[in-house]
Amino acid sequence: MNIPISDDECRHEAGSGRFWSESWYLDWFDAQGCMGGYVHLSIWPNLGHAWFWCGLVQKEERPVLIVDQEIPIPKAPGLEIRSTGLWADLITEVPFEYFSVEVEAFGVALDSPSDSYRGMRGERLPVGLDLGWEIDSPLLASETTEPWVFRYEFINNYEIPCRVAGEIQVGDRRIKVDGWGQRGHSWAERDWWSSAWTWVSGRLEDGERFHLLVTEGSEVGIGYRSTPRGLLEEFEFSSSVEFGDMQIPVGGCITLGSQSFELDPIEWAPVVIIDPDTDFVSRLPRGLVAVSSSDGRCGYAWVEYNQPQGLPSSL
Repeated sequence: MNIPISDDECRHEAGSGRFWSESWYLDWFDAQGCMGGYVHLSIWPNLGHAWFWCGLVQKEERPVLIVDQEIPIPKAPGLEIRSTGLWADLITEVPFEYFSVEVEAFGVALDSPSDSYRGMRGERLPVGLDLGWEIDSPLLASETTEPWVFRYEFINNYEIPCRVAGEIQVGDRRIKVDGWGQRGHSWAERDWWSSAWTWVSGRLEDGERFHLLVTEGSEVGIGYRSTPRGLLEEFEFSSSVEFGDMQIPVGGCITLGSQSFELDPIEWAPVVIIDPDTDFVSRLPRGLVAVSSSDGRCGYAWVEYNQPQGLPSSL
């Protein structure tokens, strides 16, 4: 069946700036916080290539990463990518309601997350994903018939809370996925090498969802919280973090409205990003964390800290 794709869900006409890009983010974790992962695709039309990242984490297992930042730009209007040892397809099945991802690739199992910054040294493993992101809107049970998404005011970007289900393969292990996550889509000028930020997306045990973004130099950020009753509220928030080896966080805290949330890392799947023209570097520790709220509730989230480093000599 041919399903029309809304303007916002499809690919967009490129802007003129060097750092104009269009990105798709998708993440997930299970209800126990034992495993999770993420997928990221960015198309850089004015740089002439695309990025693909996939990170898989599991308690008491090594993090597994797929990182290719020199992929040929996929043929429009689709998002099917092919590169050496990598095939993936990202599909809007039903606009704003259901999105699927398939991956067949070779990944690298890292002995330490920081090995991602040291040339991706590790064991090469086959990786497969067959996952679907179905909207888990806090307004689905209300009188509205329109899917609810959270839109930024200052950039072309929206975020959709989801249920996530399917199967992944890591080496000879096949793992059923039945959990929670979020997907986002943005198209704008974005300089990863000059601006730091903190990004968080999670779910508490009672069903509350939250998503937060704060940029360097801002005292507060933006985001949303949804109560278990389906009400939506937007809050300003702030973030603090404690760093360990190579600036990979060992703990952190976010404040959202009147509540604070402690972040306890479960595992990290970081990426290092190099500007192909200037060789400037940014590190992106992205990880699954346990969340404890100041009112006693618990949950899980994905968090990332973009960390511009300057030239490679500073690594």
